[in-house]
Amino acid sequence: MQIVKVPLINSLGKTKGCEKAPEQIIHCLKNEIYSNEFGRIVNNNLLEIHNLELDNFNLEKSNKIIYTKAFKFFKNNSRTIFLGGDHSISYSLTRAFFDFVQDSNFGKEPCLIVFDAHLDCCKTGGGFKEPTHEEWLRKLIEDGFPCENILLVGVRNSYLEEINFVKERKIKILSINSFLENLQDSCDLIMEFSNKKELYVSIDIDVIDPGFAPGTGYSEPGGFTSREFIYLIQRLNRTKSLRALDLVEINPEIDKKFDNITIKLGAKILSELM
Repeated sequence: MQIVKVPLINSLGKTKGCEKAPEQIIHCLKNEIYSNEFGRIVNNNLLEIHNLELDNFNLEKSNKIIYTKAFKFFKNNSRTIFLGGDHSISYSLTRAFFDFVQDSNFGKEPCLIVFDAHLDCCKTGGGFKEPTHEEWLRKLIEDGFPCENILLVGVRNSYLEEINFVKERKIKILSINSFLENLQDSCDLIMEFSNKKELYVSIDIDVIDPGFAPGTGYSEPGGFTSREFIYLIQRLNRTKSLRALDLVEINPEIDKKFDNITIKLGAKILSELM
């Protein structure tokens, strides 16, 4: 498993601090997480960690670097975990994934599952060439990512224009209420959705209730418990088609007020993917 640090933010400064998360999550993984829940030891010598040198004052150049590097990681045919940064990094990552699957001879389609409290489908082109953390998914869809292969999980607060955009394109949404009714069946549905496809998973930490993950800038009440989400990750980890995953929007500047519990949750999520 490759872990790639992607310390980029693009949100008019609203996610400032998230660029520090990759370093702190890795530090926590190495120093505070000794094993995952299946007893697999976290062996620092086996962690293949890469760092992308990015410039938050040159978003166009940085996004080109993310795209190019991600494409190469996908070609290595090894599962890759990308640590942000805010959710804007997911545009270049998923666009590289989309292009990679199209260019390859897998005979499979790209599949995207997004865990997020928000739709991130605001109108693009608001004065910025590179999509922000509120626009990245809309831009990816406008680029041609197949809508029937996108599943959104945990959304609970969105603008009307985003809701209409998603409805018009018949993108599937799985509510948290569905999980509360039957967690195991909902996980089965996710597995079935991604079956026989090449899977990319994007996780905005705000999909988890702020009572369990307070260290983020756009917290929304009513999210997953950390226990529910860890179980979900453990199920996803069994999916052979899972090629890549990103984890974004953890903000150490906020989290330090809460004894860095969100950083530790991020590190624990990584350990369960081993």
